Amino acid sequence: MPDKTPAQEPGPGDRLVVAGGIVFAVGAVATLVTLAPLFLNTDPFPTIAYAVCMLMGVGLLLAGAGVVRGILAGRRAAGV
Repeated sequence: MPDKTPAQEPGPGDRLVVAGGIVFAVGAVATLVTLAPLFLNTDPFPTIAYAVCMLMGVGLLLAGAGVVRGILAGRRAAGV
């Protein structure tokens, strides 16, 4: 029997949280890649590769902004 539950609409800030998660994941992969030469005793990557690692922080800020936006929208809807 198919489920009759209606699809839930994304709330305010949900897309920011998803985008932040994706950006964070890209930064995490870049961090692992830039640390690989340290363990493999090879030449290090150029400086731009280390700059891509900063995407972890950017992703965290995006996700945090999405959470705060959702909280503020919920408070406005509750009339607080």
